[in-house]
Amino acid sequence: MNAAAPFGIVVRELEPFDFGRWDAFVADCDEATFFHRAGWKSVIERAFGHRTHFLYAEADGQIEGILPLAEVRSRLFGHGLVALPFCVYGGIAAESAPARLLLDQAAQELAAKLGVGHLEYRNLAPRNTDWHGKDLYVTFRKALDPQVEQNLANIPRKQRAMVRKGVKAGLVSETDETGVDRFFPVYAASVHRLGTPVFSQRYFRILREVFGADCEVMTVTKDGRPVSSVMSFYFRDEVLPYYGGSTGEARETAGNDFMYWELMRRACERGCKVFDYGRSKRGSGSFDFKKNWGFEPQPLHYEYKLYRAKGVPDHNPMSPKYQLFIRLWQKMPLALANLIGPHIVKNLG
Repeated sequence: MNAAAPFGIVVRELEPFDFGRWDAFVADCDEATFFHRAGWKSVIERAFGHRTHFLYAEADGQIEGILPLAEVRSRLFGHGLVALPFCVYGGIAAESAPARLLLDQAAQELAAKLGVGHLEYRNLAPRNTDWHGKDLYVTFRKALDPQVEQNLANIPRKQRAMVRKGVKAGLVSETDETGVDRFFPVYAASVHRLGTPVFSQRYFRILREVFGADCEVMTVTKDGRPVSSVMSFYFRDEVLPYYGGSTGEARETAGNDFMYWELMRRACERGCKVFDYGRSKRGSGSFDFKKNWGFEPQPLHYEYKLYRAKGVPDHNPMSPKYQLFIRLWQKMPLALANLIGPHIVKNLG
């Protein structure tokens, strides 16, 4: 795409030689998030085989706005153009109103050309109030105190007691410098207990390869045994625990509570100022867990422009139509679930 437009702005499609310029814009743009980074183009294409359209608007050689999009086509789950699948945040990040307008126009033209069912933006703030919306997801973000002990004191008393229980149980946190060999079995078993299809181990390896030091795995052990593990992203002064899991032993030792406290402690010592607990569905267990840490939910504004679709896509596992599938999935042998799961989840986005 190379569309000339008013205001002296041109909309182009990202090429590999411009990854550096794109990421430099992301680093400086207040609206941009970790999920706007150019690396997601490589991750989504390599891990899932989806076609991507990362658009940017520039004037006089300077990028003024970006919009990362990926096309997800599935007979079961529909056909969408999404900013950005597998990511909590997305949508347009721009420094000027004309750049935002032209990127939005380019995305809508592309959606019509591709014949998708819907175009989806995953925004932190409302942008297209005349589009269809979904009041399902919230995010939990909270400022970190510069002092480690103050962050511990800020955790509500009952939850703080769970952290101390993990300390007394002799749990230890360790950073896995390379690979996902300890993380993946813990994560896969955990999502299987929930009845959720798992991502492939290859996906997590690609994340670590593409994002390097900004993608970290921390594993909690007891007597050398993995109890819980979390993959986190670092962006500017934020830490985002994104994929996590635990074993049955974590319930006895407060392994999850200890894990997230250790991540918070390490992030504080690293100089991070924001702990982003990530997305949860209203009414879910993870929603309640994060609230118990003293985090307040902030609504996420997922906006949909419908083309061939008759309604907003519904992939919510809490929906009654998925309950039988979840129960059957929980009974499936773990090895089989790990084999089949990646072929399903890649189309959910």
